[in-house]
Amino acid sequence: MTNPQGPPGEEPSVWARPGSESQPAEPATPTEPVPPTEAPTTDLPEQPHPAPAQDVAAPVETTPVKTKRRLDAVSVTLVLVIVVALLCAGLVGAELYARHRADDVVAAATECVVQDKVSVSFGPSPFLLQHLRGHYGDIKIHTAGNQLRSAKGMKADINVDNVDLHGSANSKGTIGALDAGVTWTSEGIKETVQHAVPFVGGLVNTVTTNPSAGTVELSGALGLGSVTVKPQVADNGLALQVTKVTAMGAPIPHETAQSALDIFASTLTKDFPLGIHADSVQVTDDGVVAHFSTRNAPIPSAQDDPCFAKL
Repeated sequence: MTNPQGPPGEEPSVWARPGSESQPAEPATPTEPVPPTEAPTTDLPEQPHPAPAQDVAAPVETTPVKTKRRLDAVSVTLVLVIVVALLCAGLVGAELYARHRADDVVAAATECVVQDKVSVSFGPSPFLLQHLRGHYGDIKIHTAGNQLRSAKGMKADINVDNVDLHGSANSKGTIGALDAGVTWTSEGIKETVQHAVPFVGGLVNTVTTNPSAGTVELSGALGLGSVTVKPQVADNGLALQVTKVTAMGAPIPHETAQSALDIFASTLTKDFPLGIHADSVQVTDDGVVAHFSTRNAPIPSAQDDPCFAKL
C-alpha cells in the first residue's frame, strides 16, 4: 500500500522520505544573535556637523585688526612725541641763540663805556618772552677788572633791571634801575696815579690804606715825600681830598697836589652815561669800594652816544 501523494507543488511529506521511519528530523538549532559591532570610542567631543557651505559665513579674523589698531595708536603717539621734542628743541635753541645775541649786544655797549672786557648774563626768566614784550630784567654785568676808563685795577659788578626798549624819537627806552659796586685796588690806585697825575705821580711808589681814618697814603721811595688823600663823594662823582703832603718828612702846602688830583678825579668817574652817579665810598684794607646807581634813566640814541648804537 502506498502513501498518497500530497498536494501538487508541495514538498513530499516526511513520511514519504526514505528512512523517515527510523530517523526523525532534528529540530533546528536556534541561531544566537550576533551583537552589533560598536565603533571605538574616543575622548574627543562630538563634532557638530558642518552646515551647508552656502549657509556658513566666512570666519572674521579679529586679531590682525586689533594688532593693526594697536600699531596705529603707537605710531601716532611716537609722532606726537617727536613733534613735541622737536618743538622743545627749537624753542631751547632759539632761547639760547637769543640770549647769546643779547649778551653780545649788551657787552659791546658796556665795553664801549668802561673800556674793558665784560661778561653779561640774563636772569632765569625766558628771554624770548622778554624780547617779545620789549621789557627786560635781572641783567648782570661784570667787568674784567683791568680798568674802568683811565682807572687801572678798577672793577665793576653791575645789576640792571626793568629795561624798557619802547623808545621815542629822543631815546631808545629807559633803564628802571642800575646799581654798580666798584672796587679799586691799592695796586690799581698806585698805577693809575703814577701814569695819570702830574707832580704827584712821580713821587708815588707805594699805596697804604687806613680804613679807620678813611684815607689812602701815596708814598715815594726813600721817604722823599707822600700825599695822603681821603676819597669821598662830591658832585655825584668820586673826589680825592688831600689831607696831608710831605717832602723829606716835612709838611708842605698841598694846593698843587690837590689841583692835580681834582683834574684826575673829574675824568675818572664823572660824565658817566645814563646819569650814573656815586652814592658812597669806603676805604678798605685792600683799596677803595664805592657804589654807583641811576634810576629811570633814558637810554641815549646813537646820535647822542655811539656806544648805545646797537641796542
